[in-house]
Amino acid sequence: MIDFSITGAFLVGLMGAGHCIGMCGGLVGAFSQQLPRKASDNILLGQLQFILSYNLGRILSYTLAGALVGGSASLLSTLFSIDAYLIGMRVFAGVMMIVTGLYIAQIWSGVVQIERVGKLLWRFIGPIANKWLPITDLKQAFTAGLLWGWLPCGLVYSTLTWAVAANSAQQGAMIMAAFGLGTLPALVSVGIAARYFAQLVQARKVRLISGLILVSFGIHTLYIAFAQLG
Repeated sequence: MIDFSITGAFLVGLMGAGHCIGMCGGLVGAFSQQLPRKASDNILLGQLQFILSYNLGRILSYTLAGALVGGSASLLSTLFSIDAYLIGMRVFAGVMMIVTGLYIAQIWSGVVQIERVGKLLWRFIGPIANKWLPITDLKQAFTAGLLWGWLPCGLVYSTLTWAVAANSAQQGAMIMAAFGLGTLPALVSVGIAARYFAQLVQARKVRLISGLILVSFGIHTLYIAFAQLG
């Protein structure tokens, strides 16, 4: 199950490119236009450095969140020996894999409704993140990414359920890191090759195949969870 979760998390990040650009692309584009420049600077290289710093912070925030929820689940299972709870979380993770797969395949977009929950958290983090604009150095770009990684995103929250079901801080961190790395091509390509990349991953056949792969991962996860009940 864990291998499927890591592979699936990377696939969700990669194929969720359109969603990622919609959520974070505007932020990346906004601060890339505000970067300090000198006449002798290589503008493209300078923008790429800032974008990579921002995304490193964003991916780290995902990784920390995965370690937190995975470690918390592991602690609970150790303290209370609640095997039924873990099986229930695997069932939930399997269902979320299927729901996410349906979103990627453009069959059903119910997963984005989860973002309504995240907006409550962003009410507190948003004002702090906005204080880091405009971005003037790589440290600020990294910190901004670390904070903006908590933007309300249905794909992030869906993948976090897999990290919970992993029942391990290490595995939870790996799942969320894989998701973050999957999103990297889309967000690094903003302003560079975004149009070509978006066309590639938005192709109907590519999304359908990727979505069905995720659905199959979810069905397999459910099979394992129900088999543990026997």
